[in-house]
Parts: sequence; structure tokens; C-alpha cells
Amino acid sequence: MTTGVAVLGATGSIGRSTLNVLRRQPDRFRLVALTARVARDELARQAAGFGAPYHATVESRGPECLVEAATHPDVDVVVNAVVGAAGLNATLAALRAGKRVALANKESLVMAGDLVLATAAAGGGEVVPIDSEHSAVLQCTTGHPDALARLILTASGGPFRDWSADKVRGATVEQALRHPTWQMGRKITVDSATLANKALEVIEAHYLFGLGYDAIEVVVHPQSIVHGFVEFSDGSMLAQIGYPTMELPILYALTHPERLPDHGVTRYDPVAAGPLTFEQVRRDVFPTFDLGVQAGRAGGTMPAVFNGANEVAVAGFLAGRIAFGRIPELIDAALTAHSAIPAVDLPTILEADRWARAHVEAGQ
Repeated sequence: MTTGVAVLGATGSIGRSTLNVLRRQPDRFRLVALTARVARDELARQAAGFGAPYHATVESRGPECLVEAATHPDVDVVVNAVVGAAGLNATLAALRAGKRVALANKESLVMAGDLVLATAAAGGGEVVPIDSEHSAVLQCTTGHPDALARLILTASGGPFRDWSADKVRGATVEQALRHPTWQMGRKITVDSATLANKALEVIEAHYLFGLGYDAIEVVVHPQSIVHGFVEFSDGSMLAQIGYPTMELPILYALTHPERLPDHGVTRYDPVAAGPLTFEQVRRDVFPTFDLGVQAGRAGGTMPAVFNGANEVAVAGFLAGRIAFGRIPELIDAALTAHSAIPAVDLPTILEADRWARAHVEAGQ
């Protein structure tokens, strides 16, 4: 049976990796919809090898194109790789329509975790993670999810892993965009440099796997070979490992719980890879991480405020309006000023997001 796939926000490594995966499984997948902010012609050329026609839209036509692609009648799986809060409506629309959402858009669960899960249950949809860390946990727990007791997500540490706190606060845009392991978009790369990205992943893991925050840990792993550890109720631990590539977690999200052969992915060689090391997160150097986890623990509208404040602060840094060290300061000010309320519906969540963005804009 051929599966119709829609790829949303198909720019950067996830978009290219998704197309590579689809090409290598031509009898299993058909590309139905493709959306992108930029480079429509480039993406069209990349997709030209597919035997079946595809429907391409461009985000400049408005956010409705994401929902249109996500709910296309021929689509079975929606790969949501949109960056930021802009991906939330497409996630909800796809789940209401009973689609599988292969989710790389962390913000959907961070802003509206309870609403996303409720929508999936009501509409018959399914959320399967694409992030390598969450894919690792899913792969390790498939078949016995009820025995999960603790999970450990790994972080590369970003470009400033060995820097002093003072040096980090004065980092330039060019320095922040030099990620040592992954090729990502500018916003996500800065999030990796602040460890905001890892805080978002902790919140996401809370909703994906139903664990309390005390049972979700993060360690720095510079080699980015181990993508996640899981501990079961009997004390046993499993880890998922492999060279850094998005193609494996994308393929698994498309086919879960099945596994299809993929001869294009580099096989792991433990001797060639060398030693694997792990370190504690330096919370004094990367305060954004704790701010995000604290927002997740607080719940309600706090995670949406953290996410909205972070998006605007990062945009300000990339535009040269604020220093790198101001990112956590602006986020902290927004969280401190916000009075959390239950995130009961989409208007409440979007209003918290709007308020956080306005608060940070005014503080720059």
C-alpha cells in the first residue's frame, strides 16, 4: 500500500532528508504535498524524481496553505517541519482529520500539549516524533511503553560548550550559528546555542511519553552518537545510537512501528567513532535551559509564553538588535511578568503567545 506524504516547511536538513527517504522507498511513499517558505523551484527540482505528481504550495500564500496540505484527502502522513508557533494550526488540523503527524515542530506540543493530545484522541490522529532524541525514546520503548520509568535526552552542547559564562554572553551571531554537529536553520541553531532547544524537548517529552519532569533528564554528549537513554521499571536501560542524520528518525516516523531497510544511511562503527563522553549541563552558563524547564513544570500558559518570548528574543539577536546574553534576560522578564492560567483552548494559548511576543518586543 502506498502512503501519501505531505511535507510542511520543507526547507533545511529535515526537508532534504525527508525527500531522500521518500526517494529510496519509491514503492511505499508518494509525495502529495510540499510547502516551503522559500526555494520552491529548488524543492520542485528535488521532488522531480517522484513518479506520482505532487501538489506544491508556498507559505507566502498564507498560513492556510499549511492546513490545506495537512488535510489533503490523499495525505496519510504529515511531516510537520515548520519552525515556531506557525506550525501549531497545521498539527491540530491534521490530527482532527485523522492523519499521522510526523512531528519536528516542537512548538506544537510545547505550546499546546494537552490540546494536541486531546485533538489526536478525538480525531483519530497520531503524533510520532521526528526529533532524534524523541525518536530514540520511541524506538527503545516500542512494545513496552508502560514500563518506562526514566529517560535521558542528550545534547551536543552547541558551539559554546566549553566557553565561560562571560564569553557566552558576548557571543556574535556568526559564532552562535557554528553548530558542531547538526546542519539546521538559523533559529534552531541559536536555540541549540542557548540550550532553549533542549528545554523545548524536555517539555515535548513530557507530553509524548507521559512522564513527570523529575523523570526526564538531559546530559551533554558532544559526539551526538547516543540520541537517548531509557530506563525501565526493573532498572534496565536501553539507548539508541547512530551517526547524526535525520534520515533514520524520519523513516521511523513514517513507518512506525515497522522498520524498513534503508541502505543509504551510514552504519555505526564503534571503533571508528571513538570514545563517547557525557557531561552535566552547565546551568549557570545556559540559563535559558532552566527557564524553559521551569515553564514546563509551571504548566498552563507558561510554556507558550516561554516559546513566544524565545522566538522574539532570538529574532532580535539574529537581527543585531540585542546581545546574545539578553536572550535569557528577556525570556525571564516575560515569565516573571506573566500570570499563568490553564491552557484550556487555542484562543487562550494564542493570546499568551501574543502577549509574550509583545512583552519582549517592548523590552528590546
